[in-house]
Amino acid sequence: MSALVAISITTGILSALWGWLSVALGLLTWAGFMGCSTYFAAPAEGKKAVAISMLTNLSGVFWGMVIIQLSTVSNIEVIGYIITGIVSMLMCIQAKKEWLNYIPGTFLGCCATFASNGNWQMVVPSLLVGVLFGAMMKSSGLWLQAKLQPQIKNQVV
Repeated sequence: MSALVAISITTGILSALWGWLSVALGLLTWAGFMGCSTYFAAPAEGKKAVAISMLTNLSGVFWGMVIIQLSTVSNIEVIGYIITGIVSMLMCIQAKKEWLNYIPGTFLGCCATFASNGNWQMVVPSLLVGVLFGAMMKSSGLWLQAKLQPQIKNQVV
């Protein structure tokens, strides 16, 4: 069995579990899937991918709230667009720091904040648990593949 098939199987099982768990815990199912996606696309592996995914998602939530809050300072619509442009630039510049160098993770956190109308209290745990589910999907898939992979025994020729 290929790693892709094994990860697909465990992803399907854990996605169903996440769907149920997120509703049971009152979390945002879709935001959890955004966190999961952040992990799968992270430019690192293992624990470092978890850390970078979480840190960039959280920084995105922060920047999203900055945009939301500053955009309400004035009733002039164009001010919100200017603030969005400036903050987007800052979201990219922060990538100079190693642990914040995953720009898509930052934008996903920001977008989740926008989509929730600034309900960061729901977005943060949903994203973070989603990242953990992404890590579990991949690691359990690789474990499954290793368990089902035929063991090559040393043979005397």
